[in-house]
Amino acid sequence: MKYIFISTLCLFLGACKQNKPHSSNEGSADPHSYSNPQKAVVKHLDLDLKVDFESHILSGRAEWTIENGTNSDTIIFDTRGLKIEKVVLGEDGKETPFTLGKEDKFLGQPLKVHIKPSSTKVTIWYKTSEEAAALQWLTPAQTAGKKHPFLFTQSQAILARTWIPCQDSPGIRFTYNAVVTVPHELMAVMSAENSQKRRTDGVYHFKQVHAIPSYLMALAVGDLQFQKTDERTGVYAEPVTLPKAAWEFAEMGKMVNAAEKLYGPYRWGRYDVLVLPPSFPFGGMENPMLTFATPTVIAGDRSLVSLIAHELAHSWSGNLVTNATWNDFWLNEGFTTYFERRIVEAVYGREEAEMQEVLGFQALKESIGESGDDTKLKGNFAGRDPDEGMTDIAYEKGYFFLKTIERAAGRDAFDKFLKGYFDQHAFKSVTTEEFVKYLESNLLAKDAGLSDKIGVSGWVYQTGLPSNIAPVNSGKFKAIDSLVAQWKATNKTAGLKDRIKTANELLYFIKALPESLSASQMALIDKELAITKSGNAEIQCAWYTLAVRHQYKPAYVRTEEFLVNVGRRKFLLPLYKEMAATPEGKAWAIQIYKKARPNYHSVSYNTIDQILK
Repeated sequence: MKYIFISTLCLFLGACKQNKPHSSNEGSADPHSYSNPQKAVVKHLDLDLKVDFESHILSGRAEWTIENGTNSDTIIFDTRGLKIEKVVLGEDGKETPFTLGKEDKFLGQPLKVHIKPSSTKVTIWYKTSEEAAALQWLTPAQTAGKKHPFLFTQSQAILARTWIPCQDSPGIRFTYNAVVTVPHELMAVMSAENSQKRRTDGVYHFKQVHAIPSYLMALAVGDLQFQKTDERTGVYAEPVTLPKAAWEFAEMGKMVNAAEKLYGPYRWGRYDVLVLPPSFPFGGMENPMLTFATPTVIAGDRSLVSLIAHELAHSWSGNLVTNATWNDFWLNEGFTTYFERRIVEAVYGREEAEMQEVLGFQALKESIGESGDDTKLKGNFAGRDPDEGMTDIAYEKGYFFLKTIERAAGRDAFDKFLKGYFDQHAFKSVTTEEFVKYLESNLLAKDAGLSDKIGVSGWVYQTGLPSNIAPVNSGKFKAIDSLVAQWKATNKTAGLKDRIKTANELLYFIKALPESLSASQMALIDKELAITKSGNAEIQCAWYTLAVRHQYKPAYVRTEEFLVNVGRRKFLLPLYKEMAATPEGKAWAIQIYKKARPNYHSVSYNTIDQILK
């Protein structure tokens, strides 16, 4: 997930046989799951659901194939807000006793099902609640096309349990088949093999032949169409959005090719992207075979497509090799950010990758100042919502740790190491400790001096930033630094638009403006660069935040429009925090929030509720 800015024959063979699920951590303790996979663990899911837009409820059954290696009399599932109607064992339909345990604010309730030593099938009949946190139900007015309702899920980190009774831990993997029934005028897609055409009967069949963790379970239903960008990549979107999205993401195939050259074959068959309505709370979500993406990346100039590189990279780091618990989240996002920038460098050039690295370092420094003890890569989020760990520490500190290893070992040696790591742990889940052990055995042991150069323990288990962090620089940004210095000295804005040529340069320019900036100075800059009217969401967020801070009121109308129409958490939080810093701003924020909150996903509004309380 990013909140920052295959041949036909193989497909046929993959569809004929489901890969055996693998997990190296089915015995490890996950503080965010009630399940006890050491005793009884799920291996395959057959899901049958009906989508009801009137009641905002999913109903049906989850039939689990299980492995009961210890002859246990109980299997435990995670649930939150689900109405469990009945549970049966085997295929004879005979009901079995079950209990729901004490409810926890974040974890929900354990569903304890009585099983036999010989049990291999457990089928749970259930309904979701109207408040299911993973489900975002949109009215036609909240969609791009304004004609039909829309539903999408967001299961990461521990929200899969709000729409499927499951063992909701990233350390537990399973394959799945699904049948989903929707209104005939709508189309359903999942994190699996998808139809590219709407079915007139509204019944869709899905198959995921690779073992995935529950947080990668995904479903979307809406007025969707598909357009291919090459033979193995394409875009799903609402009809009104599809042409723009397909143009914006036309180079996805090049990204897949570049990624394969770096770290081996793409193992998932197709790579498609679904462009969601604006309320999606993240930049993207790396659901296997079908990335869910925010429309805020459709800037009209492909300036934000690095997000697609990031979500594609998750097909190796995250989906193929997964963090075993949410305390190991950096293994997903640090690796993916590193891989993303390598893809960007291969497709768009080193200058582009360097600019993104500098912007990432700026974001990291801000997070280091805000996150206290949570600046360790190995997290400790027991008793807390694991979403608290989804910060730039995991993404950017993780990236710079890997960059430090690359600098010490050499790029060729590190690439060979990473490719081996992905191959060795394919379709498995890994803890931080297991990665460190693999690093020591397969890279550090080959050079006696590497360990001291890198300082693994300082990066992984200590707070803050180690002193050996790789330096960052960008020739283009140095030119912007000179431009800002010149502007400070003269206060002249004429000619800025001729010297600031890319979106990244403009974003860096905005972030380099001094704290002493006045509203009148912002007006002069805006007259020259027309920033308030920008269609780039990264630039809009940075500029509107300054507008609130320095009371640049000509940008207030666009700021309000942005907050009402954009649901991406990354952009919402800094704006609402800035507005809440003053009584006047907080009153304005509350006024906007009353209109905007129905458009937001629970991942966003749960945090904003606390900011504005």
